[in-house]
Amino acid sequence: MQRRTFLQSTLFAAAAQPLWPQTEPLWGGPVIDTHLHLRREADACFTHMQGCGVTHAILLTPAADEARAKEEMAKRPGRFARSVAADPGKPDGVKALRDALSDGAVSMGELKYHLALDSPEMRRVYDLAAELQVPVMMHIQDFPHFPGELPYNTGYPQFDKILKAYPKTNFIGHADLFWAHISADVPTDLGYPTGPIKPGGLTDRWLSDFPNLYADMSANSGNNALSRDPGFTRDFVVRHRSKLIFGSDCSCTDGKGAGISQGNNPEAARLEGKCVARETLGVLKQSTTPEIFHQVVWENTIRLFKLNLKYPLSPA
Repeated sequence: MQRRTFLQSTLFAAAAQPLWPQTEPLWGGPVIDTHLHLRREADACFTHMQGCGVTHAILLTPAADEARAKEEMAKRPGRFARSVAADPGKPDGVKALRDALSDGAVSMGELKYHLALDSPEMRRVYDLAAELQVPVMMHIQDFPHFPGELPYNTGYPQFDKILKAYPKTNFIGHADLFWAHISADVPTDLGYPTGPIKPGGLTDRWLSDFPNLYADMSANSGNNALSRDPGFTRDFVVRHRSKLIFGSDCSCTDGKGAGISQGNNPEAARLEGKCVARETLGVLKQSTTPEIFHQVVWENTIRLFKLNLKYPLSPA
């Protein structure tokens, strides 16, 4: 409780100060990117945000890079929060997560390690998330993007057992297999299925059945799932309006598509020369009402991550 009070009073206290120009927002209002990986170059994260019309972001931060994330946050108060990632399979992994959360991180993730979802290592993460009341974001993938790549967070078809066993832990699903299971028909020979979605997919069902499961719409995986069947998407977004959060997981340099798309992943070539954040926000904007759009790109994240963000910034 003390940690959360501290966060609300300090992390975004500068939201009452005019620290950046107020202009007409690109998307009609504020947008929080919940999946912006901390970049090596100073100002690179902010450059991407400006280019794609994102107003705030949660920096996905490896535990070893916390100091650099804090520098970005201090440079532009009110813009950023940070998550923390550390391998729970290593002896000091869970301690690194706990220390960062005690020091102001608002979530755990993205956790992208070669572990089973029901492994003892990941169960310790779920216990920590429940104890400190922070969400945990997981990369769920089994099909390799390149020869020799091993799967991450395996055992998704049985994940409902974890959701039942840890009702006080808020889980955020992300990546290829999580989004492939939006459909009841999941091929085994590709990471990003195309074509009409067959109702009854595990992800669709579990978002309805379990109040502690949320969906991160980032990357080619989220964009692909929302783009492949527009009619299904319109109903899906309405059905899960309180469970969807926006993220980019975009590797373009300027928020407009410059640089390498999606880490040069051949399967994501359809987004080459495009900004994933812009593309996904565009699909979402076309698929639902302004009210639901605002809920997905702003309100759900404020609630799930327990942030005290305000927009627009008011004069001092």
